[in-house]
Amino acid sequence: MLLAVDIGNTSTTLGVFDGEKLRATWHMATGVHRMADEYAALLFNLLRQQGLETSDIKAVALCSVVPPLISTFAELFQRYFHISPLVVGAGVKTGVRIRMDNPREVGADRIADAAAAHHLYGGPVIIIDLGTATTFGIISKEGDYIGGIIATGIATAAEALFTRTAQLPRVELSQHPEHVIGTNTVAAIQSGIIYGYASLVEGMLTRIQKELGEKAKVVATGGYAELIARETKAIDVVNPDLTLIGLRLVYEMNKD
Repeated sequence: MLLAVDIGNTSTTLGVFDGEKLRATWHMATGVHRMADEYAALLFNLLRQQGLETSDIKAVALCSVVPPLISTFAELFQRYFHISPLVVGAGVKTGVRIRMDNPREVGADRIADAAAAHHLYGGPVIIIDLGTATTFGIISKEGDYIGGIIATGIATAAEALFTRTAQLPRVELSQHPEHVIGTNTVAAIQSGIIYGYASLVEGMLTRIQKELGEKAKVVATGGYAELIARETKAIDVVNPDLTLIGLRLVYEMNKD
């Protein structure tokens, strides 16, 4: 079995593949100061909950936007699983040609997303990752990563309202306000964040499609993808496992 690990700024997502089938997924908070042994203890418990042992894991594919944690997880897998993980980065075959001014600036998670999206949906395709940041990745018909957009993430924006103002409260973002016009402070913030980001998505997609000059399929992933997809028809597909699927595909390209 293959263990895929996506280390994000806020959370780390793990998935176990049995062939092409995603057997189990988990999420844990990303902690840059956690030691390899701490992550190992968490991972052992998660595996056992699914009736899995470390010996069932034969390979590991990993991507990270938190560079210090690459060595932490590499130590974990080498010490406890006796596996050297495949780390998505320079020198790894991904099937994605990056047409950016500086290809090294593109996060490994976005490369994995691009590989998965083009494999699953063809091209052109626009990937919206609604996580700590809100990113748009544009993939051509041929599967090339031709550019992207980075905006503030939903939770980041909501937290900034709370920490940078004296009277605005922290609000729950999973609850949709009944009306766009809020009649109390909590509803007003929820409307501004949820409907505001739905409008951001719609507006940016209109601009992207116009610049592309052709219709592209729109795929959303990330922790807030479902939340925003419920408020706009501009998103065609929500796939929360896109990065994990991309990691599996990249592993398959490099395993020999």
